[in-house]
Order: sequence, then structure tokens, then C-alpha cells
Amino acid sequence: MQSARKQPKKVGSWQAVGALVAHFRRQARHTQEQFAELANIHVDTVGSIEQGRLALQPDRAEQFDELLGTGGALAVLVAKMPVRERMPQFAQGLVDIEQEAVSILSYETQMVPGLLQTEDYCRASFECRFPRFEDEAAEQWVASRMERQEIWQRKQPPFGHFILEEGLLRTALGGPEIMREQIRKLREYGDRVHMGLQIMPLGRVPHAGLAGPMLLLETAHHEHAVYLEVQRASFLVDDPDEVSVYQLKYGMLRSQALSPDESARLLDRLLGE
Repeated sequence: MQSARKQPKKVGSWQAVGALVAHFRRQARHTQEQFAELANIHVDTVGSIEQGRLALQPDRAEQFDELLGTGGALAVLVAKMPVRERMPQFAQGLVDIEQEAVSILSYETQMVPGLLQTEDYCRASFECRFPRFEDEAAEQWVASRMERQEIWQRKQPPFGHFILEEGLLRTALGGPEIMREQIRKLREYGDRVHMGLQIMPLGRVPHAGLAGPMLLLETAHHEHAVYLEVQRASFLVDDPDEVSVYQLKYGMLRSQALSPDESARLLDRLLGE
């Protein structure tokens, strides 16, 4: 029985958007090079947008509308795109479940989870990525990740519980001030009624999470899935027997981590340092 499925590549709506951009550009009698110069962006960025490899962001859509005289058509189209379509293809399966989840449990080892990141910390994480993104692509990911966080603003937000390794809090990604603001945001999240935050202290043994990070999700229909991401590959696990194993692992991690109160005091100490 197959317990994990790798997210398949598929044709996305951004190819249609890109084709429309190319159509409007040609109607305006601009080559890609000429239009890139007008928009003050690299010609490769124009090509990526027109081929659907790079999503057209709202501010860029407004700029293109103005330069091409399209009466706001591109901006209206981009505004109507669903959240999942604004995400990279490999993460779209995750976003589908995330948007309707009633429970999100996350264990992270290297970086603050995307659903809790500040915008500056998020941007710094993409600046450190290898191989590097084009600037336009990095901003697309930052915007998409910030949009995902809107689930916490719902009238009935999902229950969120996060276990973070202490080591990632002591790595000043982006510099001390960016890290300080990130820790401050984590401290605020930990005080919310619908959220829980625990820190796994350095050197804690035994440890149920040595195999790496995991994200467990439950929908209102009691469907359960686990999202796993390793380097450039990602998987959604939905086989009940496999999901059960990850749920047991997460339960053990909660018992091994610092309590919520102890975790809050650790964050306060880190802010003091």
C-alpha cells in the first residue's frame, strides 16, 4: 500500500496569466527586452512570468497594466487567483489542506515554521537559500507565505501547536534584530488561546524527532495527513496507519519538550540576551 505521494507537476493557472501578459505585450508592440527595460526588471523575469514559471504578483500586475494600457485587467485577474495557485506547485497540496484545517501540529528543527515567521525572517530565509532565487521569485514566496498566515485571523482559527528545537532560536538568521523580532512574535503567539508553543531544549534525550521535522493536519471532516519536506522533495502522507505513527511521535515530542510555561520563560531569556 502506498503511504506517501509525491506532489505531481501539473499545468497551473499562471501559464494562462503569463500567456495573457505576452499577448498584451505583443499588442503593445514590445519585445521582451523592450518591456523588461520599461518595467525595470530583468528580461529573464519577463520570460518566466510569460511562461507561467513565476507568479505575477499584485503590485507587478498593476505596473504591467499601466505600462501596457490594459485597464486593470491583469490586476483583477491576479486578485481572483486562489491562495493555492499563488504557491509553488510542490506546496499546493499542503495549502489545500492547510486552508481548511481545524488542527495544525508542527515540529521544526532548522527554521521557524512558515506559519509563524515574520516577514523579515521569511525574506532572510530565502536570501540564504542555495541555489538562490531570482529576486522576483523570492518576493513571490514571501508574499505567499504571509498570505498563508491569514488562517490565524479567521473568526474561528485552527488550533495550532508548535514544537521548536532550541537551536534554531539561537541561530540569528538575518541578524540579531531580525531574530529578536521573530522571537518576540513567537512569544506573542504562545499567549494565544488557540495556540500552543513548546521548545525542545538542547541535548534533550530521549528524543522522538531525530528523523526530522513534520507537519500534521486535521480537517473538519476528520481527515488526517502529514506533510514532510526534505531538501527539494515533499510528500503528503495520508495512509491512516502511517499517519498514526507520526501522531504517536508528535505526542511523545510534546511530553519530552519544555512545558508551555517553561518555553515562554526561555523565550523571555533569549529576548533579554
